[in-house]
Amino acid sequence: MTTVDLITELFCKVDDQIGYLTKHSQANLHPSEVVTLALLYALTGKGNRAFWRWLTRDYGALFPNLPSRTRLFRLFNSHCYLIGEFLVSPSLLGVIDSYSIELLHPRREGRSDQQIGKKGKSNTRWIVGGKLCFVLDHLGRIVDWECDTANVHDGSAFQHLVDKFKNDSVIFSDAGFAKVDWHPTNLRLCQRGEWNVRMVVETVLSMLTYVCHFKHMAHKAWTYFETHVGFTLALFNILIQWDGFPPDETAFVPLSIAEFSL
Repeated sequence: MTTVDLITELFCKVDDQIGYLTKHSQANLHPSEVVTLALLYALTGKGNRAFWRWLTRDYGALFPNLPSRTRLFRLFNSHCYLIGEFLVSPSLLGVIDSYSIELLHPRREGRSDQQIGKKGKSNTRWIVGGKLCFVLDHLGRIVDWECDTANVHDGSAFQHLVDKFKNDSVIFSDAGFAKVDWHPTNLRLCQRGEWNVRMVVETVLSMLTYVCHFKHMAHKAWTYFETHVGFTLALFNILIQWDGFPPDETAFVPLSIAEFSL
């Protein structure tokens, strides 16, 4: 699949989902075009200037009515409410986990008033950034998500994501979600190696890290950071079920988005 084919088919999938939205009379881009561009930005994993150069240099003909760079990224923010259109409904079994995203090297902490991240630990090392918490269904698709700074405790900051699905899903988590005064009936705390169902988390995070370069970002405003995270998760749901979920000869359903890497 060429990149042009990828962009075209991605637009078709987006338009199938939100094509009912009409373009404002004074807008240059249809909502489906804005969302497609936001998903491409998430897929490349580039900074906004590098993404803009790549887009206008190589694929500007596909989007002849592009606004200026800064206007385009403000459009991403104003259309972030559409991210929910690409999330899936909860299943009987779900998984919740958190993922730290580095925004700043720890040595540079506190040097700027524009710093939006806070210091926290990720994989036994200190980072300055944010923390994403997400809920997956049994197939590894994103059901819901929330962002906070990297210094928060999972069980305190994100317990509402578990409570939200108390009537829909039994949710498996690691010990990081344990909290003394919080014992929801639908939460199952798993020790290391106890439940293989949680391995789907590692698969999903691996794909996001290596295909979308999700571990490091450089945003200076929290709104842009949240928008980038949200569209990346929406993109993941689209790509992971691009061809459905065909099983292999052993009836195993493999999860992969490596073929879409730009």
